[in-house]
Amino acid sequence: MPRPSARKRPRSVASPPPPAPASTPEPTPSPAPPEAPARKPRNTVRTKAPLSRRFLALAGNIGAGKTTAAKMLSQSFGFELFDEPVIDNRFLRDYYTDMKRWSFTLQLEFLIRRVEHHELIHSVRKSCVQDRTLYEDPEIFAKYLHGLGHLTDSELDLYYEYFQRLSRNIVRPDKVICFEVGSVDILLDRIRTRGREEEKGIGRDFLRGLNGYYTSFPQVLQEKYGVDCLVLDVSQQDIRRGRGREEFLDRVSSFLA
Repeated sequence: MPRPSARKRPRSVASPPPPAPASTPEPTPSPAPPEAPARKPRNTVRTKAPLSRRFLALAGNIGAGKTTAAKMLSQSFGFELFDEPVIDNRFLRDYYTDMKRWSFTLQLEFLIRRVEHHELIHSVRKSCVQDRTLYEDPEIFAKYLHGLGHLTDSELDLYYEYFQRLSRNIVRPDKVICFEVGSVDILLDRIRTRGREEEKGIGRDFLRGLNGYYTSFPQVLQEKYGVDCLVLDVSQQDIRRGRGREEFLDRVSSFLA
């Protein structure tokens, strides 16, 4: 019986290695959106008027920036504005020409006009801002003019009698902001910039002397008259625009809250 022929085993041929699985490319991360520039957090209270009625008055040396601030606060917070009565003052030009002759007359004129302001402010239902306080005249200007020899002892005493009688029943400010400007050069520059004709004769020494009285004025306001006072150094700060304006409004908002 024929032997079955032996089958040749197929020679083992090394099979090519299985193809490596195609490597899935790593997903390219999406570029991160550009970071927004850091923004200063806004104080939502800054441009809101206080919840209750306020009577705010501004104090400070000539050229400190009270008029600018008063107008800005009136616009930003909706306060009724009471400007300092200098534009229509019938004695101011003569006063700067001859202080000794006109100091007593001018102080009485300012006293009457500021008391009128207080009476009007009392009748206004909305919040009000006053450019220069009633108390700067007796506590700073009258004393200073007397010290310079522009008011006699009798005139000073008479002025104080008028002040006591006329201010007896007035409503005092709820808050006062006192502007501080230590540099007389800055004050003179601001006075020249606004260009009031009657102020051209104001001298360096006169402003320096007033600054001395303003140093203690906030303490006088708080201890003698019971009026809360915020002192702001505005020597280098431009409160009219940009960050200086925002910071000023922030401080006022917090003070009035």
